[in-house]
Amino acid sequence: MLTLLTILTMGIAERKIRQKESVRCSILGEARKIVEQEGWQALSIRRIAEAIEYSVPVIYDHFANKEAIMLEFTREGYGLLVEELTKAKDQHPDPAAQIEAMAYAYWEFAFNNKAYYQLMYGLGMPSCDTVRQINELQAFSELIQAPITQLLSRSSKPDTNPFLKLHTFWSMLHGLVSINMMSGTTGGNEALNRQIIRDFIEGFTGSLRT
Repeated sequence: MLTLLTILTMGIAERKIRQKESVRCSILGEARKIVEQEGWQALSIRRIAEAIEYSVPVIYDHFANKEAIMLEFTREGYGLLVEELTKAKDQHPDPAAQIEAMAYAYWEFAFNNKAYYQLMYGLGMPSCDTVRQINELQAFSELIQAPITQLLSRSSKPDTNPFLKLHTFWSMLHGLVSINMMSGTTGGNEALNRQIIRDFIEGFTGSLRT
């Protein structure tokens, strides 16, 4: 039977956990606000501390550095991307149609979530170390690789490396998004971009079938 002291101790511990989570949420919430208003370059531990009226050491109790906060947002970004791609993929039973639907969903995500996307790809394509740190990124890779593997298994070259094809798909899409983002537009000529994506996808899925 639990003693009164044990119950009180458990209650205090639970309150500390809730308080710690509340402060963590405040840190991320304020960081998100700074980024939305001024961009990632404006984000700093000191700015966050001043905004939520805590000392800098309190921020470091929750995150080792600014990069740790940015990594958390990168996780969130890939989590949101996986949700959108999953919705698109689930609308089609055919693997080729799934790949095409995910390509368009990827494009739309990039321009509907520019702050996230620019952080997710701030240093180019994610490294293997980054993939290992972010479960959501691994889920993203597996989601796209699945229909690629299906198409390859039915082709005349079933031993083709699906991971290589995944990177071809990813690189082409990211390249098109980057070109448009660097131009300063929200998506450039939408009709033209969709034609480019369609042309790429037709060639890409065709190569998986041969």
